[in-house]
Amino acid sequence: MGAQEKKEKEENKEKDLDRMTVKELRTLAAESTDLVGVHAMKKAELLAAIKEEKEVKEEKEVKEEKAIKEEPEVKEEPEVKEEKAVKEEKAPKKKVKKGAITIKQLKAKIVELKEKREEARKAKDKRIANILRRRINRAKKRTRKLSQA
Repeated sequence: MGAQEKKEKEENKEKDLDRMTVKELRTLAAESTDLVGVHAMKKAELLAAIKEEKEVKEEKEVKEEKAIKEEPEVKEEPEVKEEKAVKEEKAPKKKVKKGAITIKQLKAKIVELKEKREEARKAKDKRIANILRRRINRAKKRTRKLSQA
């Protein structure tokens, strides 16, 4: 009876993904899928990623069943489609690794931007000076985030 109850709970979870909290979705995604960066995702992103992952798994199962029934020539096409699905899964990984630049590189960029800002001020170009000021502030924020991580 214990195994049956667990299966029923899993089925209910699959059906009620929209009703689950973000914490529940994260644990579900971490346990049942190979997604990376789950803890940084928002609820909408988690829902989409979990649904995609389940669809990909279902598609693989269907393709494997078809491949067993059909000729060996057809086996090549599902493998190509699976590679495309893997590429789609890798997209969130790139988003997580956004800060690939080091703190030293950012600080060097800040110094460079400050020099350009001073040149713009001397040329009395307020618009460019304002743009550079905002870029400097963004770069400073990124250095703070990198130092905390």
